[in-house]
Amino acid sequence: MRCAADVLNVCYLCAKPNDMHALRFSIFVLLFLATSLSCAAGKYFHFTADAKTAYEKATDLRFGEAYALLAKVRLQEPDNLIVHHIENYIDFFKLYINENEEEYKQLKVKRDRRLATIVEKGNPNSPYYRFVQADIRLQWALVRLRFEDYLGAFTEVSKAYKLLKENEALYPDFMPNKKDLGILHAMVGTIPDSYKWGVKLLGGLEGTIEEGRREVETVLKYAEAHDFVFEKETKVLYALLLLHLENKGDTAWQAVNKAGLSPRRSPLECFVMAHVAMRTGRNDQAIELLQLYPKSGAYFSFPYLDYMLGLSKLRRLDRDAAPYFKAYLSAYNGRNFIKETYQKLGWQSLINGNEAGYKRHMLNCIAHGYSVAGGDKNAQQEAESGIVPNLDLLRARLLFDGGYFQKGYQLLAKQATDSFKGVHELEYFYRLGRLLHGMDRYEEALRHYQLTLDKGADSPWFYACNAALQMGIIYEEQGKRTQARAAYERCLGLKPEEYRVGLHQKAKAGLTRLEQ
Repeated sequence: MRCAADVLNVCYLCAKPNDMHALRFSIFVLLFLATSLSCAAGKYFHFTADAKTAYEKATDLRFGEAYALLAKVRLQEPDNLIVHHIENYIDFFKLYINENEEEYKQLKVKRDRRLATIVEKGNPNSPYYRFVQADIRLQWALVRLRFEDYLGAFTEVSKAYKLLKENEALYPDFMPNKKDLGILHAMVGTIPDSYKWGVKLLGGLEGTIEEGRREVETVLKYAEAHDFVFEKETKVLYALLLLHLENKGDTAWQAVNKAGLSPRRSPLECFVMAHVAMRTGRNDQAIELLQLYPKSGAYFSFPYLDYMLGLSKLRRLDRDAAPYFKAYLSAYNGRNFIKETYQKLGWQSLINGNEAGYKRHMLNCIAHGYSVAGGDKNAQQEAESGIVPNLDLLRARLLFDGGYFQKGYQLLAKQATDSFKGVHELEYFYRLGRLLHGMDRYEEALRHYQLTLDKGADSPWFYACNAALQMGIIYEEQGKRTQARAAYERCLGLKPEEYRVGLHQKAKAGLTRLEQ
C-alpha cells in the first residue's frame, strides 16, 4: 500500500489545479492496477498450525475434528487454499476405505470444483500451486483404479506428472514435489505389459526403482533437519516402496517401526504396520497390532482392519477367526474382498471340521461381491470349481502365509507325494517350494518350483506363474542375474486366470532392479 500511496501523490502533484479530469483518471487507473495486481498475486497455500493439525487429524481418520479445524482456518484465513488439499485427503480416505459408488459420484464433482478454485485463484508463483493440483490428481488416480476407471486413472497420473515436472523446473529443492516424483519414478518401471497402453498416456514418464528411492531418501534426509509436514507420510511411502518394489521385507519392517506410527492412536497407522507385518512373516505381531486399533466414534470406520485380523488369526489356524470376517461383511458396503471373505469363512469351517459350513459359505461366495480383484477372482474360481480344498494343503498354505514355515513344512513332509492327485498334486509341489523358500533352503525350493513349472505351466492356476517369480527372486538374491532374468521373463510369459496382474507387476519390478 505504500507504493500505491506514492503513485497517488505523484498523480496529485502533477495535475494542474483545473485538470481534475486527469486526476480522476489517474485514480481510476491506480485502483484498476491495484485490483489487477491483487488478483495476479492470488490466494496462498500455507500449512499454519491449525492447517497442519487438520492434516494430521485427517490422516488419523478423525474427520470430524479435521473439518472443525478447517472451518476455523477458513474463518481466520479465507485466502488460504491449503484447506482444499486437506479436504481432498479426507475424500480420498473415505472413498478408498468405503468404495461407495454414490459417494464417488458426489465427491468427484467436489473434486472438480476444488481443482478449478486452485487453478483460478491460487498464486501461480507458489511452489504449492502445481504440487497441490498434482497431489490431488494422484490421490484420485488411486480412487479411479479402485472403481475400475483405468483410463481415468492413467489420465490423472499423466496430468499430475506434467505439473510435478513443471514445478521441479521452477523449484528444484521443493521437497513435497520430490516425494510424489520419487514414488512415480519408482513405480513406472513395474507396470505390466498388459497396461502398456496406459504408459503411453503418461507423457514421457520414465524412471527406475533406484531413482525413485533416492528421491524419497533425499526427502527423508531433509525431514531430519526441518519441520516437514509430510514427514510421516513419506516414511510410510518409503517403507511400502522397500516392501513391494524392492522386495526388502526386513528393511521395510525396520523402516515402518522407525516412522513414529501409533496403532493405538490411528487406524490408518495400525493398518500400515499390520500390513507390513503380514507381508513379512510377522503374523503374531500383526495380530497384536490389529487388536490395538481405536474404534471410538471419533474415527472414521475402517472395517478392513477386522478382515485383516480375521485373516491373521486364520493363518495361525486359530478357531475363532470367523467373528472378525462377519464383522467386516456387516460393516462394509464396498466391492472388494466380499467373495474372498466368504472363502475365508469357508476355510475356517473346514479347519474346524465343518465341510457343510464350507459349502454353504462358498455358495455365498458365488452369490455376493465382485470378481475384479485377484483374491476375489481366486475365491470365485474355487467356489465354481466345486473342488473342496485338501485340508493338509490348506493348512500348509495358511501357515506359510503367516510365516510359520517350519510348522507348515513338517505338516506336508510327512505326506506321501502320490496321495495328492490332479490340481492337488501341483499345489503340493508348489506349497513345499514356498515353505522351503521361507526356511532359506533355496536349492530344494528351486527344485520344487521347477516341478511346479513343469507340471502347471499350461494350467489356469497361479502356481506355475508364482513359482517362476519366486525362482527369479532366489536367483536375484544369489547374484545370478542371467537366471533371475530368465525366471522373471518366464513369469511374464505365463497367463494364469488368477493373480496375473500382481504377479506380472512383481516380475517387472524384478527386471527393473536387474537393469540398475
